[in-house]
Amino acid sequence: MNEFMKVAKELSEENITTNAGGPFGACIVKDGKIIGKGNNHVLLNNDPTSHAEIEAIRDACKNIDSYDLSNCELYTSCYPCPMCLSAIIWSNIKKVYYGNTKEDAESIGFRDNFIYDFIKNNSSDKNILDLESMDREETIKVFEEYTKKEDKEIY
Repeated sequence: MNEFMKVAKELSEENITTNAGGPFGACIVKDGKIIGKGNNHVLLNNDPTSHAEIEAIRDACKNIDSYDLSNCELYTSCYPCPMCLSAIIWSNIKKVYYGNTKEDAESIGFRDNFIYDFIKNNSSDKNILDLESMDREETIKVFEEYTKKEDKEIY
């Protein structure tokens, strides 16, 4: 077994005994060394964003003192959910290795498919999420000010 996937698997196994969250674990590797680890802490933290990949990203960023994880790889025990995929992309990770599939996650009760479908179909299913634009004529003013800011850092 790959040494880094083994770490992700072991992190996922921890949650079976701790009940901190679902059976998910992840680690982030740079230059052959683990710089961040995480397992699912949704239940422990009462935080629906506390997925293994997000926790590993937070840990790695703290450890290298940067929001940019370019040239890093992520090893995760399961195919990332839509939220985690977005966080991975935002953090500039370009390579992800995963163990279990999203279908495997669904078979044990994790419900990501409706989110994939919502995004894929640009859905307007208000039972899932009701998105409504409001007061853009006011909120756009902050964006206009930002464009004038000389010391901004785009990330």
